[in-house]
Amino acid sequence: MPVPSPLPSTPLRRGGWSLASPCVALAIACGASPAAAPDPAPASVPAPRPAPAAAPPAPQTAVLPAPAGRLVAIGDLHADLPQALAALRLAGLVDAAGRWSGGGATLVQTGDITDRGPDSKELIELLIRLEGEAAAAGGRVFALLGNHEAMNVLGDLRYVSPLDVEDFGDPAARAAALGPGAPLGEWLRARPAVVQLGDTVFAHGGVSPRWAREGVPAINAQVEAGLRQGTPVDALQDEGPLWLRAYLLADEAQACPALQEALAHLGATRMVVGHTTQRDGRVRARCGGALLGIDTGISAHYGGHLAAVEILGSDARALYASGAEDLPDPPVAAR
Repeated sequence: MPVPSPLPSTPLRRGGWSLASPCVALAIACGASPAAAPDPAPASVPAPRPAPAAAPPAPQTAVLPAPAGRLVAIGDLHADLPQALAALRLAGLVDAAGRWSGGGATLVQTGDITDRGPDSKELIELLIRLEGEAAAAGGRVFALLGNHEAMNVLGDLRYVSPLDVEDFGDPAARAAALGPGAPLGEWLRARPAVVQLGDTVFAHGGVSPRWAREGVPAINAQVEAGLRQGTPVDALQDEGPLWLRAYLLADEAQACPALQEALAHLGATRMVVGHTTQRDGRVRARCGGALLGIDTGISAHYGGHLAAVEILGSDARALYASGAEDLPDPPVAAR
């Protein structure tokens, strides 16, 4: 059941929340979206609440060299703290107490840490703390903006769990905690929508050729300005990097040329995205490994399918509870 907003609801997208618009923007046809699962209130799971620690500011340009060590990407977590910690432990990034144990590794979490589950506050606090702990150990944490974080900032609370509201106290307390000027709210507004590390681009939904031509710094600047002004700017609409699904839903014959065009504009060879849940719980590789879809449904709401992606140099592999599996990598000729 949607939770009434204490603020006027600001729609994020023109034209009614369909998948058609991003596919039209790429001039490709998408397949049908999987039926949306019902949104029951999740069970409350007691868990220790980590205290936020000072974290380095988010790099708004977010175009950086590839890290020298492990690069790990984890998809949508949807306010499920126990499953988030389990995924981080699976990837070897936190210890049993939930403290950073990844040393000099780099983590990219591709957004959607809010909604569906009861623990958005705890997940925000966890990532803030891990940013500081990783930096102290020589590592790095990049927590990207997902469409659900943007919805919360702009007052669209239809997917917020009642238990999540109770965790803050009440709707007014939740709105204040995530509002401008509040520590958690300011952290959300500073999240980059896109990060590029070496030749790999990370985004929640995907970067279309149109937005790739704008460049990563311009995308992030427009998204942050829209969130701070409370305005659903173009970068927060259907074709923007938070909502795009076409790379995972369209036929490869149509999706892959568009993807290659976007990657060429960005000077990259691979894109890693979340947002579109893979109902089989497996990382999905498309276009010869140039696209990795890593929303495997980690939260209990989507089945609790733990997974992460590890990239070492040019080699990517999926990490599951059952073990690691190699993933296709973009052809050498494309690099």
